[in-house]
Amino acid sequence: MMLLQTILAFAVVLGVLIIVHELGHYLVARWCNVKVLRFSVGMGKVVWSRRFGTDQTEWAVSMLPLGGYVKMLDARDGDLADVSPQDMQREFTRQSVWKRIAIVAAGPIANFLLAILLFAGLYSHGIPEPAAKLGAPSEQSIAWKAGLRGGERVTAVNGEPVQAWGDLRWLMVQAVVDRQPARLDVVDAAGAQETAIIPVDSVPTEKLDGDFLADLGIDLARPPAVLGQIVPDGPGMLAGLQQGDEIVAVDGTPIRDGMAFVDAVRAAAGKTLQVRLQRHGETLTLPVTPETLEQGGQTFGRIKVEVAMMPEMVTAGSGPLAALGKAVKKTWDTSAMTVKMVGKMIVGEVSWKNVTGPITIADYAGQTARIGWISYLSFIAFVSISLGVMNLLPIPVLDGGHLLYYAVEVLTGRPVSERFGEIAQRAGVGILMTLMLVAVFNDINRLVS
Repeated sequence: MMLLQTILAFAVVLGVLIIVHELGHYLVARWCNVKVLRFSVGMGKVVWSRRFGTDQTEWAVSMLPLGGYVKMLDARDGDLADVSPQDMQREFTRQSVWKRIAIVAAGPIANFLLAILLFAGLYSHGIPEPAAKLGAPSEQSIAWKAGLRGGERVTAVNGEPVQAWGDLRWLMVQAVVDRQPARLDVVDAAGAQETAIIPVDSVPTEKLDGDFLADLGIDLARPPAVLGQIVPDGPGMLAGLQQGDEIVAVDGTPIRDGMAFVDAVRAAAGKTLQVRLQRHGETLTLPVTPETLEQGGQTFGRIKVEVAMMPEMVTAGSGPLAALGKAVKKTWDTSAMTVKMVGKMIVGEVSWKNVTGPITIADYAGQTARIGWISYLSFIAFVSISLGVMNLLPIPVLDGGHLLYYAVEVLTGRPVSERFGEIAQRAGVGILMTLMLVAVFNDINRLVS
């Protein structure tokens, strides 16, 4: 069932992004009065098609789902002897260079516009997120050495305002990529304003899609480990635990929140734990032996009690105009971040392990779909931005490669030679195949590691 959900979620992401991208090309081509012969979702052999409109454009679904294309009337594709003089005026290469630039650029721009619309809708609706409130760091952590003690609320990172935990994480990602220390403006539990400087040099960029904040000692504040419902005849009840007990230590190790207690129990399958707790102002220590649970080839401990773990939540929302402005900024910042990452990979400052392929995208599509529609739409927006940026890279066969040709034409007054174009196309295919192999290799490594 989970696999089917992942496949469906991935298919929706892929279908939406391909259709939006190709619609950008199609609509601007029609606006420029260029004749469109085929609009295809997918590549390779056509498996279904229908013709519509005055031009009898063929709308098709093709066999290979990873991509799509808009085929226009183009003299480079073969003999056009049977084409009428009226249609020849609508042939692609006969258009001005500025029209050709507009048609080619329209696909990536459509992806950026989709991301802006999705983000604007989410910001207008309001996104419930954990508050940017910090948990207590360990004394060996970078956060502790920077002066953070837990309970602080982050209000800004390097001057950029923070509304929720997602803002904090995103700004920390930017700091890691830029290799600049993160200046956290915080308000402590007493209401005093402070600043903490967090060096980020120790964080490798390949860890940015994981819990890299925990490596810095920055963790989400969660409520104390107060017990809720106790399952009858479970290990917790048999040990004497009661609803309302606050767990303060396990085997002498302080428990700072509910998550820490759950982790301690899960790591102690079949072992007796000495659990110290507060009950009605009295301190008690009870021996608790978690039962053994096997799941996914791993063994966990469980005592069948409910533990408070939900962090403080805020709803980060804005009015329509403010939401649109935030959406544009988010799209711009994400695009700039993607370009930086690509540039740093080229010069060797960032690992090529950050290149992801269809397997990872499918996995994340399934995960975000299971979390909820807000996470899923946010994921679509981020992937749409990545698709737009990648298509603008100056690689032959991509939109960016064609735009590079047209830029040369604008500067020199004549198009690049057919011979040069053919050689560049072959090189572009080679580069794309190499990138795809790297992406698939990284995907497989993530699955097996």
